[in-house]
Amino acid sequence: MFARAIASRPPVGPSGMLAQTVSRSMASSAGRVRMAPRLRRPPKDVMTVTEKAAARISYLLERRRSQDDGVQGVRIGIKARGCNGLSYTMDYATEKKKLDEEVNQHGVRVFVESSAVMHIVGTTMDFVEDDLTSEFVFHNPNAEDSCGCGESFTTGNRKIANAG
Repeated sequence: MFARAIASRPPVGPSGMLAQTVSRSMASSAGRVRMAPRLRRPPKDVMTVTEKAAARISYLLERRRSQDDGVQGVRIGIKARGCNGLSYTMDYATEKKKLDEEVNQHGVRVFVESSAVMHIVGTTMDFVEDDLTSEFVFHNPNAEDSCGCGESFTTGNRKIANAG
């Protein structure tokens, strides 16, 4: 029926030739796309680590390695807690887990848990010191809201975090 509808149309195209019908097997193999090698770019890191944050992570890792030489880096994740929904977690990592995203910047390794990637992507991790506090600060473009104390945040991907 489809072939009859095409065959009844007048000739079309610059050469006056009618487009040929394509069988299903030919159509499925005709959809292959290959990128030229020069267009391939290395993937971007999930998050950015500032030099100050990297220096502090390096300092903490050196202190930890004096007690436990198996430490490879830090692992960043998120937990459903706080007054606004999600909160960052940070712990020492002895290895990269199968689905972790790895960020290597300024000489430190940061592993991002797979369940946190959609909430953290594009985030810049910094380390801030003032007269009263010193802490890691996450500048997250995905955060839609945060609590007054700044300990928790909400993203549009909240359902994903609760499922994991």
